Amino acid sequence: MDNKRLFLAALLSVGVLLLWQTIFPSAPKTNAPPAQRDAFTETDVFAEVVRAEREPVEFAVTGKSETEPEVGDREPIAAAAEREVVLETDRFRAVFSNRGAQLVSFVSKIHSSGFGGGVDLVKRRVEPPYPFAIIDRAGASDPLNEALFVVFEGSGSEAAPIRFEYSGPRGRAEKSFWERPDGMLGVRLAVPGRSDWAFLLGPGVRNPELEEFESRFARRGVVYMREQEVERLDSRKTEETERIAGSRTSWIGLEDTYFMTGWVVTGDPFEYALVRPVVGRISGNGNDAVFERVDGAVPDEDGVVRELELLIAGGAEVLEGSAYFGAKQYNRLAELPNGLREAVNLGFFAILAKPILFGLRWLHDSVTGNWGWAIIFMTVFIRLMLFPLTHKSFVSMQKMQEVNPKIQAIKNKYRGKLKDKRGRPNSEMQRKMNEEVMGLYKKEGVNPAGGCLPMLLQIPVLFAFYNLLSAAVELRHAPWILWIQDLSAPDPYYALPIIMGASQFVQQRITPSAADPMQRRIFMLMPFFFTFLFLGFPSGMVLYWLTNNVLGIVQQLGYKRLKERRAAKNSGDQK
Repeated sequence: MDNKRLFLAALLSVGVLLLWQTIFPSAPKTNAPPAQRDAFTETDVFAEVVRAEREPVEFAVTGKSETEPEVGDREPIAAAAEREVVLETDRFRAVFSNRGAQLVSFVSKIHSSGFGGGVDLVKRRVEPPYPFAIIDRAGASDPLNEALFVVFEGSGSEAAPIRFEYSGPRGRAEKSFWERPDGMLGVRLAVPGRSDWAFLLGPGVRNPELEEFESRFARRGVVYMREQEVERLDSRKTEETERIAGSRTSWIGLEDTYFMTGWVVTGDPFEYALVRPVVGRISGNGNDAVFERVDGAVPDEDGVVRELELLIAGGAEVLEGSAYFGAKQYNRLAELPNGLREAVNLGFFAILAKPILFGLRWLHDSVTGNWGWAIIFMTVFIRLMLFPLTHKSFVSMQKMQEVNPKIQAIKNKYRGKLKDKRGRPNSEMQRKMNEEVMGLYKKEGVNPAGGCLPMLLQIPVLFAFYNLLSAAVELRHAPWILWIQDLSAPDPYYALPIIMGASQFVQQRITPSAADPMQRRIFMLMPFFFTFLFLGFPSGMVLYWLTNNVLGIVQQLGYKRLKERRAAKNSGDQK
């Protein structure tokens, strides 16, 4: 291969990696605090656990009729004191307040917060409104959110939803929540006599610390599927309110790197959704992280961040559907309706990432029981699958290395003839030199692109694995060995990236190269560049790259040993 082309290919590869890292950054360590109940009032608050049945629940629509008396003519329905009610299942623990019938906490039991206990997907805040609060068309909190709803609970063998009802000076509303057979939260909201209302989700997901907000690797925003296409809005880039039509929208929700809270259309279609940026300040760390709205603040100020909140407008008196609060775990979402699995962002090469994900899960569940070793074994398997390509690449590079002295001789022959006395290029001499070089390639049976094309074909697999490891919630807080206790977070001591850089240096050192001495020296700088680049990468990704480098070194040493034996055999035959 021409030296300039080889050098250009290396620079382009680095450029592609940098561009990909910018567009699809890896995920940082997530530090979601454990569940913590928010105190709505200081007195008369108590909790009650209701074990939900798994049978589906049917409700009769109780919309207002023409002969129905006005609210003022009805018997008031209101509670005397504020209370909390808990809907607890095998998957989650949802805490509701009867003040506004709002969701104040939703703890997933499947995933750890990192501080003990499950992940609370409802953001702790200084003041309401909370999820499922009623919002008017102007975007303001409705008076119903201050009303004290009466709680009705199922019992016995009946399906046992929690139903809230209020009728009084603040208006009239009914809200019901239950566990669906698929594990999602069933929701029915009714505001009789009105269609000018929406309900709230967010702002944001979970209770991350300020450090996670400031990380350039974190993903936060809104994701939705409309007309079978998945779209995303980044919380850092969305500065104006966005309106999304409800027609042909299958689901919509708030997301971060690993979790989402969303509305799934399993019942009534909604009219539209509004995505509103909210600026607030994060105070406290760990279990004490709290979000406070700050009007007029700038996200660049210390501790000030931009989140998104989601308003779902039903356009009718009654809206019924499903809410998903949980991890973006592909196999779990694949069990749910409306293509919710597409919320997992596996990138452009998802067609390759999906089988790799299934393979990793099988290795973890059936062989290793450890995600770090599963990554190593999967890397070995991928390397074996790509062996025909890497073999062809290595053989081609060895041939190019053998032919390179003859190519340099041809270039030296024409070195003083490529320009005329005035320094202008001599196209005729350049043509003759290229013809001699191509003739040499043909004579020696060398393909100048044979070393690069197989390597280029490996790039989709590399990017697929990279994007998978960046989005896989399975790696969150997953330990490997020794000091690597979270494969989704960078190595706290930078030891793994340094070892990876050393392995890449060794691999670069023993790899055949047809480049001239200056280009080889430039290439030897690449391991240092990659070491610096990988310092902030998740440990799972660094482990994959390190394993790949070690396997490359073993393959190179194997080819070197075969070459030496072949040379010794030829020398013996000549004697």
